[in-house]
Amino acid sequence: MQLDAFLAKMTPAIHQALKQALELGKWPDGRAMSEAERDASLQAVIVYEHEHLPASERVGYMPDKCKSTGTSSQENGSAEDATILRFRN
Repeated sequence: MQLDAFLAKMTPAIHQALKQALELGKWPDGRAMSEAERDASLQAVIVYEHEHLPASERVGYMPDKCKSTGTSSQENGSAEDATILRFRN
């Protein structure tokens, strides 16, 4: 099934099941997710959330204001000062 067709049939329950499978790394029946399944599921969750949820409820949401200082991330430094984090397996 293509992503567009899957997204057209995706319900909030399916969205939650995919999120849980991604968090645990396995399907509800206990089978481990393959890398391809993980990639496809993550893509489906991101697209679904972009189309159906406000930004504050999406995976990876970062508020504009820092709670500790009350300033926005852009006020704290330029984009060139940002540090890129890379995770390795």
